[in-house]
Amino acid sequence: MQKKTEMELNQPLIEAMKLHEFYHGKIEMNLKCPVRSYHDFAIWYTPGVAEVCKAIVGDPKLSYEYTNRWNTVAVVSNGTRVLGLGNIGPEAAMPVMEGKSLLFRYLGGVDSWPLCLKTQNTEELIQIVQSLEPSFGGINLEDISQPECFTVLETLQKSMKIPVWHDDQQGTALVTVAGVLGAVEVVQKPLDKIRVALVGAGASNIRIAHLLIKAGVLAENIVLCDRSGTLHRERKDLEENHPWKWELCQMTNGDNLKGGKAEAIANRDLLIALSTPGPGVIKPEWIQTMEKDAIVFACANPNPEIWPWEAKEAGAKIVATGRSDFPNQVNNSLGFPGLFRGILSVQSACINDDMCIAASKAIYRFAQKRGLHPDYIIPSMEEWQLFIEEALAVAQVAVEQNHAQKKKDFNELRKEVEKIIQRAQDMVKDLVKLDYIPLPQEKQ
Repeated sequence: MQKKTEMELNQPLIEAMKLHEFYHGKIEMNLKCPVRSYHDFAIWYTPGVAEVCKAIVGDPKLSYEYTNRWNTVAVVSNGTRVLGLGNIGPEAAMPVMEGKSLLFRYLGGVDSWPLCLKTQNTEELIQIVQSLEPSFGGINLEDISQPECFTVLETLQKSMKIPVWHDDQQGTALVTVAGVLGAVEVVQKPLDKIRVALVGAGASNIRIAHLLIKAGVLAENIVLCDRSGTLHRERKDLEENHPWKWELCQMTNGDNLKGGKAEAIANRDLLIALSTPGPGVIKPEWIQTMEKDAIVFACANPNPEIWPWEAKEAGAKIVATGRSDFPNQVNNSLGFPGLFRGILSVQSACINDDMCIAASKAIYRFAQKRGLHPDYIIPSMEEWQLFIEEALAVAQVAVEQNHAQKKKDFNELRKEVEKIIQRAQDMVKDLVKLDYIPLPQEKQ
């Protein structure tokens, strides 16, 4: 893999600053009904709308039929853990949440709105999100620090009647497992035989560990490593204050390995790093101690823990990152638009691990059909048909497990999902063509 220059690596950052200022944000609200004349206001607003309100009073579920609630998700963050930038606050989190809404719309045909909340109190955050339920068909939690994010997710999932999902946990895990399925096929290593090191024991890797186990990796073959070292059965410092880590201390690390990152990585087939942005966080000499045909996922944002070319030079057969300017981008954007498309289309009451695994396998199968190789273990966002397959796989699980409020014929559902996603993308193209979305002019 050819080394990139500093200018090449920084180009997306430079363009981001220019274009965010040019467009003053990435999303806006548009109408989906016509205004044929001013008489239509009597239908869409008063007095006509009162009849719709009265119908919903009689049956609150009709809000899914008479409003856009059925297709609307709240993207909620308090800005306490944004990308690799840390606790930067709700205002600074807005560009990321707008970006999520852009991807929701363009890739999944899902309408969403960023809600950045000015609170770092866990109970207050929970109460605010609970109060949003009547307006949304689902909740996407984003960039909330741990351990609060675990409490927030679990509490909201139990107390709300709409699906609640934390993208940093479930989304990252879903897409990572999809990439792992593709990677192990390329290197021809059975899933139940690979030995895995997870560097970083935050929300993402904790969920990844659980989903890898559900996918078929043996728990005893996984070792996690946080800032204090490997997670093992004698880490009493975690027992009281970090129950989610302590649970994994009991489940994983069958050898009870003790040490730091170097020891965790040695003799492993697969390294998944979701820790401190790099480079330099993972050293090439550690990659050299891994098994033959090693797989390295260095997925910190905005920069991976080790540059891909360094990992390759150190002996890695497959390297994945979270960036779109390198091969094998393992990014949540491959997960949440398709998953929520399926969830919303059948009005599932929840999102569970079985649905996540179904989505992972749909992503993997899509790449498999196109031909897996070391630089293609997972599809890219450009392959928009992927999101149709993912939505259908998730919807099928929701229906089979009786979580779906709407059970649809799957041939009809395929047509519906494809039409919704195609419409969202065509609308952007048409708005550009008509100059309602202007293209920035290059300076002479």
